[in-house]
Amino acid sequence: MDKLQGIEAEDGAAVAAADIPKAVTAGRLVYVDGASQVFTTDGLTTYSEPRGDSAGEWYVDDDGRFCSFWPPSYRACYVLRWMVENTRIVGLEFTGVRDGVTFEGRYE
Repeated sequence: MDKLQGIEAEDGAAVAAADIPKAVTAGRLVYVDGASQVFTTDGLTTYSEPRGDSAGEWYVDDDGRFCSFWPPSYRACYVLRWMVENTRIVGLEFTGVRDGVTFEGRYE
């Protein structure tokens, strides 16, 4: 993944707050259920699934956590961890700060 060159990551290690923008915008993330998501550098995101697309926003909060906002009122923050296989970054693991639910997105 070219956009992540220079980042040294270990599998399961937390993504540093300074690296979150690079991590989420490095490429389309594909989830286990087949949905996918794209994050752009201007803070927008599109979640795509068979039923259609949803538009939202993302940001890094004052505590250095990745957060997303889905209008009109859904907001959630996550701890991001690297997914690394054979020294190659292959995706991100998201763990909800409020509910502890974890899901994985693999770079397409």
